[in-house]
Formats: sequence, C-alpha cells, structure tokens
Amino acid sequence: MGIQTTESKIHWNYFIALEQDLETVSRYIEFSKHNFSVYSIELARLLFAAASEVDVMAKLLCKRLQPTIGCDNINDYRRVLLEELPEIPTTEVFIGRYGFSFKPWENWNQTSNRNPIWWNDYNKVKHQRDAYFSRATLKNALNALGALLILVYCHYSYELATNEGERLRPKETMRYLEPDSTLLRLPDDYYHGHLLI
Repeated sequence: MGIQTTESKIHWNYFIALEQDLETVSRYIEFSKHNFSVYSIELARLLFAAASEVDVMAKLLCKRLQPTIGCDNINDYRRVLLEELPEIPTTEVFIGRYGFSFKPWENWNQTSNRNPIWWNDYNKVKHQRDAYFSRATLKNALNALGALLILVYCHYSYELATNEGERLRPKETMRYLEPDSTLLRLPDDYYHGHLLI
C-alpha cells in the first residue's frame, strides 16, 4: 500500500519547531516584561536559529520579488522588502497567553534606515559572544521569532498561490499552514474564525 504525500512546507515546519522550543522555555522563564532582559544559552540558541532563518526567508523573498537584484545582507533585504511588502514594519505579532503584542520589524519604517535592535544584538552575540552574550535575551528571542513568523507568512502567501506572481490573502494563506502556531500569532484578521453552533 502506497503513502500519498504532498510537498512539505519546510519553512513553516521549522518555525513551528522553534515555537515549540520557545514554549518549553516559558516553563522555566516567566514571559513578563520583568524578564525581558533575562539571557541564557537556550535563548541564545533560539535567537541564532530564528535570526538565521530570517536571513534565509528574507533572501528567498527578495529573490522571488526582484529576481534580478542581488540581495546579500539585511540592508539589501530591507530595501527590496519595503518596496514590495510595505506592511512588514507595521505587522503586529501577538502572544495572547501572556498579553504581549509587538512589531518586530518596526525599525524598518519608511523614515528610518535602521535595522531592528534584535537583529543588531543577534550579530553582536554571534560575532563577539564573549562581550555581548548578555544580549541573548528573552526579548530578542521573542522578536526574532515574531519576525520569522511574518516572513514565513509572506513567503507562503506567494508560494501557495496558484499562479506565479500572485499572492494569497492572509486567511487563505494561514488556512494552508498546519499545524497552527500556538504561541505566536498574527492579527486576528489573518485567521478564519471558529464557527460556534
């Protein structure tokens, strides 16, 4: 008997795995503003994994959106992604269980050439861990995972569309991304509501 398969959504699955790791961390570090500056090896690992995948996703999106432009770093990504997806800086991520909402790409607004603080701290921890390990914080890990959620959503909004160059609406995109994220969520209007009878 054969096994029927569909193509795996590898980037979504990776995000879900990281999100599950973050949920495990919440059993040991209370997610509250009082603990935003807490740092640890596990938070560093999550920050590295999420920010590294942000790099992968941003590069994929840039290649899809402007295939003739070379994008090699965060400044290139910012230029292309803001031109094609101007909603990124204002997209909010929610962690309802803890009453959090934040905009991980907020520094990418139209009047700023700054990159997110979490991205800068990730690079400092990555390249000068001895001096900057204390920046592998809960706040930076949350922002990196939130930023990843936004880019993974954007990627699949194009990837899952029937016709090349088209983009699915938020609810259509999220309907195809399974399993659902359980900790980090995009705005409510990205999801189909549950029908209560």
